[in-house]
Amino acid sequence: MKNQFLALIPARYGSTRFPGKPLAKIDNKPMIQHVYERASGFFEHTYVATDDSRIAQAVEKFGGKVIMTADTHQRGTDRCAEALRKIEQQGGQAFNVVINIQGDEPFIDAKQLKLLSSAFDESDTEIATLVKQIDQQTDLFDVNKPKVVLNKNSEAIYFSRAPIPYYRNLEENKWLHKHRYYKHIGLYAYRTDILRQITQLDQGSLEVAESLEQLRWLENGYRIAVRETDIENISIDTPADLEKIAKK
Repeated sequence: MKNQFLALIPARYGSTRFPGKPLAKIDNKPMIQHVYERASGFFEHTYVATDDSRIAQAVEKFGGKVIMTADTHQRGTDRCAEALRKIEQQGGQAFNVVINIQGDEPFIDAKQLKLLSSAFDESDTEIATLVKQIDQQTDLFDVNKPKVVLNKNSEAIYFSRAPIPYYRNLEENKWLHKHRYYKHIGLYAYRTDILRQITQLDQGSLEVAESLEQLRWLENGYRIAVRETDIENISIDTPADLEKIAKK
């Protein structure tokens, strides 16, 4: 059976480090428009999922599709689950895979979207995400860039803000030369039945410790298929990040 994909871009106005980030302008377009255009250029069914009327109006202004969701969601995954339910109810169409695309990735590449969605060519894939090999020492020890350990089946074993594995009895500046480390690229895809299940799970101790939602899924026995990309993503987390883009 051919997979029916629904691409969702969760977007909220409030952000501690960058309030109003989805509407920040890049080349005279709001950031959310850049993300939407790249996603909709690959996926037939693409929506922005938001709880903010300002974002909704901006999306409608450039001709995009938007679905309103509750303002109580703490995670993009929960917002995606509500958006899926509403879109299926309104349109009468069923989807079996949801692609969760971060709203602060204005330069997301179609090759990455293809790579992520191709994981569902395998019928037993529950959840999928992307990683990239770490080649910079600063990335390895940056707590804002989660690291991933994989098993031999290219599935995630663990995510951590710390460099894992810890290379015992070796100077830290030599770790990258001795082991292939990966950082997580924040794109997710889920079978729709799995998405509904994982949003009903309680937080576990691993997620609380690392503040990484995907650990909740692993702790409950869900499998996360991983595909490796060689593309370096440029995400916008702060106004300073936006200024760097403007200078390029």
